[in-house]
Amino acid sequence: MVVTFTLNGAETSVSDTHPHLLAALREELGVCSPKDGCAPSGQCGCCTVLVDGSARVACVTPAERIAGRVVTTVDGLDPVERDAMAASFVATGGSQCGFCTPGIVVRAAALRGKGPVSPVGVDRALAAHLCRCTGWQTIGEAWDALGAAVPSRDLAAAGQRASIEGRVPQRVGPTVPLGRVGFADDTAPENALVAVPDGRGGWATAETLTQARRLAGTVQGRRSTVGAVPPLEVAPGSWDLTLRTSWVEPAYLETDAAWCLPGGEPVSPVANGGAFGGKADSPVRAAARELADRHGRPVRVILSREDTVRDGPKRPPVAIGARADGSGAVRVVRTAGIRGAIHSTAPGFEVEELDVQGPPTSSRIRAAGWAEAAIVLAGLQGSPEATVTSPDGAVATASVGAEGVRIRVRCGPPLDAVVLRSYCIGAAHMALGWVRQEGLALGHDGVPVDLTIRSFGIVRPAAMPPVEVEIEVDGAASAPVNGSDAVFAAVAAADWIRQGCPPDWPTGSAG
Repeated sequence: MVVTFTLNGAETSVSDTHPHLLAALREELGVCSPKDGCAPSGQCGCCTVLVDGSARVACVTPAERIAGRVVTTVDGLDPVERDAMAASFVATGGSQCGFCTPGIVVRAAALRGKGPVSPVGVDRALAAHLCRCTGWQTIGEAWDALGAAVPSRDLAAAGQRASIEGRVPQRVGPTVPLGRVGFADDTAPENALVAVPDGRGGWATAETLTQARRLAGTVQGRRSTVGAVPPLEVAPGSWDLTLRTSWVEPAYLETDAAWCLPGGEPVSPVANGGAFGGKADSPVRAAARELADRHGRPVRVILSREDTVRDGPKRPPVAIGARADGSGAVRVVRTAGIRGAIHSTAPGFEVEELDVQGPPTSSRIRAAGWAEAAIVLAGLQGSPEATVTSPDGAVATASVGAEGVRIRVRCGPPLDAVVLRSYCIGAAHMALGWVRQEGLALGHDGVPVDLTIRSFGIVRPAAMPPVEVEIEVDGAASAPVNGSDAVFAAVAAADWIRQGCPPDWPTGSAG
């Protein structure tokens, strides 16, 4: 049996065996502009398409229900309108890695078809989406800038600044908001076998993703009713300030994927964004190489959202006790490299690493260890304006109040102010979520039980305060350095101080 419908202006047929429209588009038709960040739970919006002109999330749209209907992906939008929207996202910094934005652009096209929309209406529309990179503000600005003249910029310099902030090579340009940046799962050969974790330390391999997941017994993840709890106690002592943090998920939208030809080099799971350090030690490249050599044909390895949550590295929880003189003690879940990271900003802290039952941790996660130490030192100062100097040498000052978030950052030559500002706003967004509501609940066996992307606590568009960024140009600096990590720590410190330095994160504050 087949399902026939119109796709981007052409009549198309697919098998009726697909579990949802997203699988039909990506797996059978090779249409990869709708992205898979949570499938099939309908929680990230990355796979948004138009069905008869209305925005729909493809991963929860049954394939058989699109029979006789008109489906439009970002590729099938009016080229003039699509290119104008892409240019607008580039002009405001409304797209960084480019994974979530194709779905957002499609949503914007649906909104534009309904006439004028207020900022509140834009926020409501974006509530169907998740973006980890941008902090939402620049996406709203892209909406406001649609149709305006686009200023000329040096996109090579913009890409250089993006690569510094993302800590991997990164592009800036009109193809990025449309998702055309070579994500690994978009570029795999059509004849590649598909491998997914089998839940027993190996890989289930089949001809299609649906078959592989069935072989592995993959079950859709759920959100628990359990709260996130800091796993460590502060060391005994007389402390002027204490802080305990919970397990935190990096929450990048593009789950790990790689593919490899027999005897070849596997494609990297990092295409146009650093995943905040979460993919630095991803197993998918080695698995793709080994499986391709074993089977003598191309193999595509892909993790589900549940796989990344259960097995991907987390931010190592800490328990810090600090004295007013800058001395203190840090207990931290045992993590390679974390001692040096903490000492890079707090040399007066004694560090004790402890074995704790739980998911893997990594010191490569954004500012892990040194940010927590710097935040506590800023808390000892008690100033509502928190200033942090990163190990890279960037200096960021932040305050959080009723009017929003204010940031000053100095990180060498800006190279491109639009990109630097976008990364700073995104860092502020992540910092507020970390302090207020991001945390991962674990079961008694130490395995995460919050397995959906909505359970991580990412701040939603309507809850994100406005962010003002001032970029200070340091003429004496010889080279640009990462600035957004310093902003991340400074905003977290400022929000914590504003709340009165509660000892446990997340604090549960709504704003």
